[in-house]
Amino acid sequence: MKKTLIAVWLLTQIITVKVFAQTGNQVSTQNGVVEGTREAGSSILIFKGIPYAQPPVGDLRWKEPQSAQNWQGVLKADHFGNNPMQKPIFGDMGFRSGGMSEDCLYLNVWTPAKTGKEKLPVLVYFYGGGLAAGDGSEPRYDGESMAKKGIVALTVNYRLGIFGFFAHPELTKESPNHSSGNYGYLDQHAALLWVKKNIAAFGGDPKRVTIAGESAGSISVSVQMASPLSKDLIAGAIGESGAGINPTLYPIPLAEGEQRGTTFAARLKANSLAELRALPAKQLLDSVFSAGASATSATIDGYLLPKSLPEIFEAGEQAHVPLLVGWNSAEVPYQFVFRGDAPTLENYTKVLKQLYGDRAEEVLKLYPASTNDEVIRSATALSSDRFIVYSTWKWADLQVKTGGKPVYRYEFARVRPAMTAQMGNATPGLAGGVVKGDGSKAAAPKPLAVGAPHASEIEYAMGNLASNKVYAWTPDDYKVSATMENYFANFIKTGNPNGNGQPKWEAIKDNDHVKFMTIDVVSQLKTEVNRTRYLFLDKEYMK
Repeated sequence: MKKTLIAVWLLTQIITVKVFAQTGNQVSTQNGVVEGTREAGSSILIFKGIPYAQPPVGDLRWKEPQSAQNWQGVLKADHFGNNPMQKPIFGDMGFRSGGMSEDCLYLNVWTPAKTGKEKLPVLVYFYGGGLAAGDGSEPRYDGESMAKKGIVALTVNYRLGIFGFFAHPELTKESPNHSSGNYGYLDQHAALLWVKKNIAAFGGDPKRVTIAGESAGSISVSVQMASPLSKDLIAGAIGESGAGINPTLYPIPLAEGEQRGTTFAARLKANSLAELRALPAKQLLDSVFSAGASATSATIDGYLLPKSLPEIFEAGEQAHVPLLVGWNSAEVPYQFVFRGDAPTLENYTKVLKQLYGDRAEEVLKLYPASTNDEVIRSATALSSDRFIVYSTWKWADLQVKTGGKPVYRYEFARVRPAMTAQMGNATPGLAGGVVKGDGSKAAAPKPLAVGAPHASEIEYAMGNLASNKVYAWTPDDYKVSATMENYFANFIKTGNPNGNGQPKWEAIKDNDHVKFMTIDVVSQLKTEVNRTRYLFLDKEYMK
C-alpha cells in the first residue's frame, strides 16, 4: 500500500511538471489556475491582468484592499487589466490596457521558469506618475528583458489620486485599522502579500523579493521599506529618483488629511460616505481637477505609517535590506525655479531672494553663477535638488546611518538622443515627458541639455529601449542600457550590483565620504562633492 501511494505521488509530480513545462502556460495560484502566453520566439511566460484583490468599487471604494475571490476553471491571463482612474497628465505614458476603471487591482508576471520550482529572485516594480497617473502595462516597465536574466518580474497596478489617497474622518472611523488616505500604498502591500503566497508557483523565491520603482514608484519603495506592514516582505530595494520625504509627496498627519477630505466633500455637497461612494468615478475624477479642488495626499495614519519616514529611518525601524538608489543628473530644468522668467544673472539673484530671503547669498555660494550659462546649470541643479534629489539623498543618507546593510548610490547621466523624424515637432517635456506640437503653433523652445532628465533612465534600466519609438537610439544608448540593467539584475539576485566585468561599484561606508556610480557611456565611480548643498536643504526641510 505504501509503495502504491509513493508511486501515485511520483506520478502526480511528473504530471504537474509536465503540464508546466510542455503546455508551458498554466500555474495554480491560491485563487485558481491562470494561463499565460508567450511572445513569438520567446521562452518567457507572461501572465497579464491577474487580480490580486477585489475590485475596489461600490462600497469598497476607499477601503483597504480585500483578498481576491477564487474562480473556477482557468483564468486566461492574456491581456492587461484596466489602468487606474487618472487624467492624461504626462506626455511620456502609453498604456497597453483595455481601458480605465476603478476596477484596476491587477498585476503582471514575466517568468523564465520551466518547472515552477526554480526559486528565482523576484522583482516587483511600482510605476511612477506622481501618485496620480501610471499603469503596469506601460512598455517601458515590461519585465521580459529582466526575466531573460533569470528573474521573475512583476508590475503592479495601484489606486491613484482621489481614489488612492483620500482621507476623511468617516473613513477613518469605519476602518478596522482606524486609517484613511493610504489606499494606493495598501494596494502595493496587498500585492506583496500576494507575491509571498503565490510567487513560488511561478518559479520565484518569496524570500528574495526586491521592490523597485521610479519617481512615485521610488517614493512607494521608500514607504514600503518604512511600513511595519511590508518591511519584512522584502529582501532588497531599488529607488530611482524619489522618496516620501519633504518636499517630495511626503505623507501628512492624518488629521490634516481628514480636514482636506472634509473640505473636498463639502465642495461636492456630499453629506455622507454613501453619497461620496455613489458618485460616478469619472465625475469624482473630474471634480479633483476643477478650480479650487484640494490636493490628495498620503497620511501618517498609525497603521501603514506610524511616523514620518525620516523618524522611522532615524530610529532604525525600517527594513534592514540592501538599497540601490539614485537620481538623474538634470531631473528638471531651470524653469522649475525660474517659472516664466529668463535665466539671467539678474533674475537668478531675484529668484534666490524670493526663495531664501536673507540666506540667498549662502545659496549662491552653493549654486554659484557668474554667467548666463552658469545660471542655467546652477538653476537646473537647484531645481532638481528641490524637486526630488534632496529627498532621495536623505533616504540614502538615513539608510546608511541606521539600515545596517549596503547602500549603493548612482547618478544617471546619459542624455537621450534626438527624437526620430516621425515625432515631427514634438519636444521633450520638463520632467521626462513629451510635448507634441499640433502644427498650428511653434513648438516650445528646447531647454539647454545639461544632463539626463527625470524618468529618462527607465527604459535603460529595464532593458526596454527598443520598445520606445520616440528616440533614435544609438549603439552607445544600448551600451548604457546593458550596463544599468546588469547592475540592477545583479543587485536583484545578490543584493550587490557588481559582476559581469562591469566597473566596480562600492557601497557607501561613511556618509561623510560617499562614492557613487555615474552611469553613462563610460560608467565610473566618483566621490561626492555636493554634500554641503544637501545639508543646507536638510536644514530647510527638516525644520
